[in-house]
Parts: sequence; C-alpha cells; structure tokens
Amino acid sequence: MSDEITQKYNTAEKLKDEGKHDEAIALFREILEVQPDHVLTHLTLGRVYTLKGDYELACEHGEKACQLEPNEPFNFTALSVTYQRVYAGTQNQQYIQKAEDAMAESRRLEAMR
Repeated sequence: MSDEITQKYNTAEKLKDEGKHDEAIALFREILEVQPDHVLTHLTLGRVYTLKGDYELACEHGEKACQLEPNEPFNFTALSVTYQRVYAGTQNQQYIQKAEDAMAESRRLEAMR
C-alpha cells in the first residue's frame, strides 16, 4: 500500500471511529478510485455502510473483498458478521443463511492452511 493510500485509509478509519461516516466513505471511495482491489477498504466500507443502515452496499463491499481474496478466511468471517448485522437491521431471514454459509467457507479455508 502506498504511503498516500495508507495515510488516506488511516484518516478515513479515524473519521469512521468518530462517527463521521459520510466523510469516511468519501475517503474510502477515493482510495478505491486509485486502487479498486484494496481489500481492507472494501471490508471497512462494509462496516461503515452497515452502521449507516445501507445494507445493500455493505453486502456488496463485503462480497467484493471475498471475490478479491477468495482464499482468505478472515474475509469470509467479516462477511458473515456483515450478514448478521444486516439481518439484525432488516430481519430478513436470507441473511442468516448467508452468514452461516460465509462462516462455513471461512472454516473450510482455515482448515486447509
């Protein structure tokens, strides 16, 4: 990760922690314009969008992280948590199954290590 990307990411993370979600999202999106395969940014956007109640975008970013690094168990664990939070916000049962599937994939990948 370049110094500029790292600095921008750290600033966005701080804004997220301060509850300044829109400002954080703007910086995270700037990172993705330069480096669209930046997995950590996708994972963090998943969390920020969940906090904002924008569940569709939260899922999209969590899923993108898994697509970019399909052999990384952590990404599937994070996606499972995203789905759980989306379920909590929507009560849509489909997210329970998605959360279980993502966690199963995380465990499968971990067992292969």
